[in-house]
Amino acid sequence: MVTIRKMENKRINGNDLIALGYKENHAMGVALKINKKRLGFTREQMLVNFKNVLENPELYLEDAVFKPLADVLLKIDAMEEEMIPLKENPETYTIYGEENIEDGAKKQMNVAMKLPVTVAGALMADAHQGYGLPIGGVLATKNAVIPYGVGVDIGCRMALSVFDLPTSYLEEYPDKLKDLLMKKTRFGAGHGYLKHERVDHEVLDNALFETNDFVRALKDKAWTQLGTSGGGNHFVEFGVMEFTEADEALGVEKGKYLALLTHSGSRGLGATIAGHYTKLAKEICKLPYEAQNLAYLDLNTTEGQEYWLAMNLAGDYASACHQVIHDKIKIALGAELLAKVENHHNFAWKELFDGHEVIVHRKGATPASKDVMGIIPGSMATPGFLVRGKGEDAAINSASHGAGRLMSRTQAIKTLSSTDLKTILEDNGITLLGAGMDEAPMAYKDIHTVMSAQADLVDVVATFSPKIVRMADDGSRED
Repeated sequence: MVTIRKMENKRINGNDLIALGYKENHAMGVALKINKKRLGFTREQMLVNFKNVLENPELYLEDAVFKPLADVLLKIDAMEEEMIPLKENPETYTIYGEENIEDGAKKQMNVAMKLPVTVAGALMADAHQGYGLPIGGVLATKNAVIPYGVGVDIGCRMALSVFDLPTSYLEEYPDKLKDLLMKKTRFGAGHGYLKHERVDHEVLDNALFETNDFVRALKDKAWTQLGTSGGGNHFVEFGVMEFTEADEALGVEKGKYLALLTHSGSRGLGATIAGHYTKLAKEICKLPYEAQNLAYLDLNTTEGQEYWLAMNLAGDYASACHQVIHDKIKIALGAELLAKVENHHNFAWKELFDGHEVIVHRKGATPASKDVMGIIPGSMATPGFLVRGKGEDAAINSASHGAGRLMSRTQAIKTLSSTDLKTILEDNGITLLGAGMDEAPMAYKDIHTVMSAQADLVDVVATFSPKIVRMADDGSRED
């Protein structure tokens, strides 16, 4: 009885539809969307219906449930004739730490390499499956930008402040530091500041808030969330920054220092921009089903230029959010700043590659050109690294943006133990404020394995060990 019930509840997937005779095209996508609703049908009933619609779509043109599928099936041949063909012989690309990367991420990267605008690609050691371009995917294109190649959280970044305070400050004033993180930060989807709490910043004076009607409507939300952090894996944390030797370029002597590390992006502003222009790209750029989430915008078009400007605004806004947080905490500490380093991912840059200008998408990948500084975090209970790029062409001047997820959020919540998490935190002397089990360190890959896989891409300058970690209380995702 239990086995039958499990079978009835098992979601229909693409392989089930292929067994019925469906092809991997847009009709399959529509069928899978319909199946998500289920609408009172058992799994077996849904399969029977899907088979019947495939064989006789004209009989379902008035059906309330299956009409969208019937419409697509009747138009599929004409749709495929209009689609932009993919490359039959795509370029090869380098994979770092391949043995620890799931097949889904590689499959997504393989599809990205088939785009007619693709010039080169690379997959970082922390890669895992995402939407469109995999997380950890780097893709260089010719005069085209892919909204889902940038990602939903545009300009998500790391920012590090190293203070002139000894690490003993963590032991002497733990309550003060915890209080600062609770009072000077806001976290989670939809959360922001009331009007009397808001701060001003020059990013809000960007002309796009006046010239682009779509962006103009987002200005109040942007002001409300300025200086806040998202949900999910975003954080603000105090920790120990250790330089095992002096770094002349940064001007920091050998030693251990109190440091502040933040991770967040462009909040609701960036997410809304990403959604709007992804939808627009899909309407303009008709790609085969397997590549539909990689729809791109030509930078010679109005739409392409609109997205490019909006993306850069979102990146500047993300940086402003970090600046507000760091300034608030620095002032409250009464400390001097020894060094500040910031780098972003989920972005697209105009760069030279092989002597030609290309658009480099780094979706969950850190810029690592020669001598460029970056921060690669581990998890809430493992070290992060301040690094200096080596400028490796095979990686398109990139490195990983973290440890990378070992399991999905859902899997982590279902399988990981809160008791184990508590033990790990206690063993490492870490105080956790907020966060859900989806962010437990066990849900992430081993950061040391990831760093070993990219030794050719970056040099480690210093190590950051988190000690007081603030994350979203509800484990919410970005809005």
